[in-house]
Amino acid sequence: MKSQILHILEKNNRVISGDTIGAALGISRVSVWKRIRELQELDYKIIITSKGYQLVDTTDTPSSWEFSGRESKVHYFPELGSTMDIAREMARKGCPHFTVVVAGRQTRGRGRLKREWYSLEGGLYFTLVLRPKIPPIFSARLIFCASLTLAHLLNKRLSVPAQVKWPNDILVRGRKISGMLSEMEAEGDRVTFINIGIGINVNNDLAFQADRAISLREILKKSVSRKELLSMFLDAFENRLEQKNLDHVVSEWKQYATTLNRKIRIVTQDEVSEGLAKDVDENGTLILELADGSVKKIVHGDCFHLG
Repeated sequence: MKSQILHILEKNNRVISGDTIGAALGISRVSVWKRIRELQELDYKIIITSKGYQLVDTTDTPSSWEFSGRESKVHYFPELGSTMDIAREMARKGCPHFTVVVAGRQTRGRGRLKREWYSLEGGLYFTLVLRPKIPPIFSARLIFCASLTLAHLLNKRLSVPAQVKWPNDILVRGRKISGMLSEMEAEGDRVTFINIGIGINVNNDLAFQADRAISLREILKKSVSRKELLSMFLDAFENRLEQKNLDHVVSEWKQYATTLNRKIRIVTQDEVSEGLAKDVDENGTLILELADGSVKKIVHGDCFHLG
């Protein structure tokens, strides 16, 4: 109902009476007033006059009603420990494919190898629950598809020169703008769900790690709408998944790759490997050439560029 009221106010761009809104939605004038008050409490700038209501400014909060057609699948929380934790609980309880958990900020956001992901106000933090009909061996292709989709969106829609670093970070001018994390549960040869957690530096303050990270606001010299960015990403990513062909995802991903043909260090919980990044195969495995000329295949790990 809030989404429909907002749509009416945005479409008309003038004062609209409560009776007019109520008649359009089949609710009473009092119900309209209650919804308007709720929207005001959520920082929507709506003027209330004797003749009705006018929307003068919107909020950038990515609430569920901001995503037309996705309202039942988008779950927004002003603050969470981790969107991954909530998404896991929802996935195990049977939530539908393409459910989205979004947080205004996270108190226990994490990256690879259990590192902390700083999740301050102004960033975009969300986890997607996916239920693809694929065997587990192809699961990595989904996160490569997600990073490819975001890199392509940043380049083509926002003119931000984003590149991908194996396995799934996104860099701009060598500084991190986005990180992704995934987890999977499967039964036999069939995936039950794959959750992809994504953090994007949008308007958040990164002064404390300015040498390593960058935000869209810093790049574009203006604030960027988080809800519009999320909407664009969800539309683009869902469109790719509906094509039901992930065979060429990694080859497309390589077009944005900044890791290949350079010296790197890979850190896992068990070992550290250094060498030349020669290639990434169709399932996302990194082909690393060691100093002695031998080749090592690495499925997962944290990647550091050495030159």
